[in-house]
Amino acid sequence: MPNLSDAILGEVAEDVELGPFCVVAEGARIGPRSRLGAHVVVHPGTSVGADCEIQDGVVLGKPPRLARHSRAAGAPVAALTIEDGAVICCGAIVFAGGNLAAGAIIGDQAYVRERSVIGPGSVIGRGSAVDNDVLIGARVRVQTDVYLTAHSTIEDDVFLGPGVLTTNDSTMARHGADDPVVGATFRRACRIGGAAVITPGLEIGEEAFVAAGAVVTKDVPPRAVVMGVPGRVVREVPEADLIEHWR
Repeated sequence: MPNLSDAILGEVAEDVELGPFCVVAEGARIGPRSRLGAHVVVHPGTSVGADCEIQDGVVLGKPPRLARHSRAAGAPVAALTIEDGAVICCGAIVFAGGNLAAGAIIGDQAYVRERSVIGPGSVIGRGSAVDNDVLIGARVRVQTDVYLTAHSTIEDDVFLGPGVLTTNDSTMARHGADDPVVGATFRRACRIGGAAVITPGLEIGEEAFVAAGAVVTKDVPPRAVVMGVPGRVVREVPEADLIEHWR
């Protein structure tokens, strides 16, 4: 049986609730009124704000381990910062170098890579993966089993349905080491249906609607409704469906 007192080396506020077998490494900080479940691991340098909930089996501040050929190898990684009121659910892993804004929720078994940013009030669903260098705005809803590829941008109020898949390499690794990979860009308040596929480097316009199962191979204009394989524009999102009518 490990000695719990030896496992808590970081700065932990007096009113923090610690579950059994937590490890808070030296240099980590846990803010007041936060709660850590059983078997939580907090790596060095990680900062957890006030009133956060870190559930059982979560790993915070995991250092990235990359293959030598990875274009992200050697890129600087700062400490993980989790702002006030964030919730990290059971079994989630959040890498070093990320930032989770106030009130963000990371679902069970989700995976958030280095240098990714999750905006205030945004939710990452169960089992979803947020790759490195992804920027997510405020009030974004990412449903279950979504994959957000590296270097993607998701603006405020975007909805991504279950199983949405994004990609960033049209050559599938048959390119020069210096050739860029380009993720998807989802403009404000666009909505993507379940199991849609977004091919590399595309922009989905503001308030656009992509139907479930569509395979999107071209940029989508603002307010366009796209359906089919390959995806095609079939009509415009009506005024009554715009987000200002649904806040």
